[in-house]
Amino acid sequence: MSEPWFPDPDGVSEALGRAGYLPDDAIATTVFLADHLQRPLLIEGPAGVGKTALAAALATATGAALIRLQCYEGVDEARALYEWNHAAQLLRITAAGDDSSVFTEEFLLPRPLLQAVRSPARAVLLVDELDKADEEMEGLLLELLSEFQVTIPELGTIKAEHAPLVVLTSNAQRELSEALRRRCLYLHLDYPTQQREREIVQLHAPGLPEALNASVVRTVAALRDLDLRKAPSISETVDWARTLLALGADDLDPALVERTLGVVLKHQTDIDTVRSAWLK
Repeated sequence: MSEPWFPDPDGVSEALGRAGYLPDDAIATTVFLADHLQRPLLIEGPAGVGKTALAAALATATGAALIRLQCYEGVDEARALYEWNHAAQLLRITAAGDDSSVFTEEFLLPRPLLQAVRSPARAVLLVDELDKADEEMEGLLLELLSEFQVTIPELGTIKAEHAPLVVLTSNAQRELSEALRRRCLYLHLDYPTQQREREIVQLHAPGLPEALNASVVRTVAALRDLDLRKAPSISETVDWARTLLALGADDLDPALVERTLGVVLKHQTDIDTVRSAWLK
């Protein structure tokens, strides 16, 4: 067992706060349990609610390395776990005349999952957007999530000396398997309350007047209620606040909204929807 990072949920809140992430009680408690029980943490929720940011903040708060596997359709063992340096192997075979010594550490290229298992200190392993990967990727993860070990047929089983804190994220584009879910603690993140989002904006754009902060957050909440292709994320709320600071704005009038929509919305159809609904 690795030494836990956090003494209690309050310690999680304090450490993440110093790293620029404001957790609620549910987040702090679940992270504390994942740390102490050494269980992977599966985080689901819509895009832009801070799932990936939580893993990054955990690494910052603890001083641990953040090892990230970005999932996509077709990601396989060679991209996630390891592959062999075939060019170097071929050179060795050509020089030595046989292949008896080419499946050794010298020719092994570790990928994120193996890097996390073999890390000399406890790391944060982020498996990001797992729902975008094929179901076969979940099967590849099961041994790691259960035992913090991986098996390489040519080398045997490699077990982590320091079990990583594993964070898996999903936007729920497809249903993840029950076998994977059983191995994880579960956390669902949604868009924060307006009060919490104002606190986040205050943390990351501290010079913004309180009234303008409230106006930005209230407007973003209204945008999320529209039928948009992509609702604004928390980071885009912060970007908008920083934009208004840079422009020296005093209030969020319709003309300013019109000029700066491209900061908070990233599809022309969404901008057209807002213009039609609000800015006629």
